[in-house]
Amino acid sequence: MKANKNPLIITSLSIASVLLMIAVYFTPIWWVALTAPNYPEAAFPDGVRINFHMNGVFNGCRLVVKDEIIEEEALDCVHEMDTINHYVGMYPIAAGGPIERGFSPFLITLLILMVIGFAISDPKKRRIFLGVTFAVNAVWMTMTVYKEDGLNFQNEGYLYALMNQLDQDANDKSLDAVKVDSDIALRQLRDSLAGREVEGLDDEQTQSEKESAKAENDEGIDKQRLILQLKETYDNDLANNRVSDDWVGNGYQIMAWHYGKVLGRYFNNQDEIQPMVKTLRIATHVVFFGLIAAMLLLLIVGTQATKNLFYWLMILVPMALPVFFIIDYASWLWWYGHTLNDMGAFAVKPFMPTVFGEGKVAQFATFSYPSLGFGLMMLNSALLLTIALIRRKESL
Repeated sequence: MKANKNPLIITSLSIASVLLMIAVYFTPIWWVALTAPNYPEAAFPDGVRINFHMNGVFNGCRLVVKDEIIEEEALDCVHEMDTINHYVGMYPIAAGGPIERGFSPFLITLLILMVIGFAISDPKKRRIFLGVTFAVNAVWMTMTVYKEDGLNFQNEGYLYALMNQLDQDANDKSLDAVKVDSDIALRQLRDSLAGREVEGLDDEQTQSEKESAKAENDEGIDKQRLILQLKETYDNDLANNRVSDDWVGNGYQIMAWHYGKVLGRYFNNQDEIQPMVKTLRIATHVVFFGLIAAMLLLLIVGTQATKNLFYWLMILVPMALPVFFIIDYASWLWWYGHTLNDMGAFAVKPFMPTVFGEGKVAQFATFSYPSLGFGLMMLNSALLLTIALIRRKESL
């Protein structure tokens, strides 16, 4: 291999690529909307709209501010679309891509590390960098998926989507008030046991503490509160014999439980649901060990000479991210349209929902288009292509 003649250019483009991939993770990649006469534009200016992110499906409806419409918060169009879809036997949106969403932090991290590894021209330095960072990514993934309370290592957006997709309000802060009341009662009990005089807290002080707790949580969705909400929902299912295992709180348990619960929200046919959940459990293990194997293979083979095929995979795979997304997205749309439950109110023939553009299902017009995140993906692919061409020219 010839000397690296363009280190500054490759380094700068690689940093830009890393920043773009981080931005992709936190921005909507694709959006879908439904419009119909019974959803007037005045109340639904964008139709019944949802946004697909790497870590979940989120509400795409805006808060409507008009004199004749009084809303304190935007309508939840994820729930609205699920309600519409279930009439034709379609499973809830959260049933799609459970593995992709659960492993998304480790997948995007792996792609970022591959780009950085490709930019390092010295095989020895590349091997050291990838050895350390792949190990960190593998440990993080292992702790999240299999360790007790592994949800603590997941991101808040993923947890928020899980909670919201159970048709529950992930923004509900009632648990905060309960915690404050519990803290007050515990403090009084400690005073009593210590022989100190127990004085009741006046309403003004109690209200002050509650407002303080609310202010802390108003800054954003607290991860621990979301985990607590998930645990309480899981424990309710345990008490009602819907699940048999005690709460462990890791990704493996939650993905399977959440998947089964979502599938049974409208069509609680366990004879159909349980085999699907079993398949998900197997797929979770396969993907986990598949990613471990991929990192080991890249570390062993991809850190050799730059003419090695596996070295070039470190740039070609991240470059193809938009293609992988489209394939995965289209595959799940096919699954939705061809896995219709017989318990739906209306019988329709299996169909392929619109992947790109406009379509029509019954009285609904459908819209499916890329969003900001997909544009950032395409821009990132262009940057990576530039890096690959520069490195290719150097190796000739």
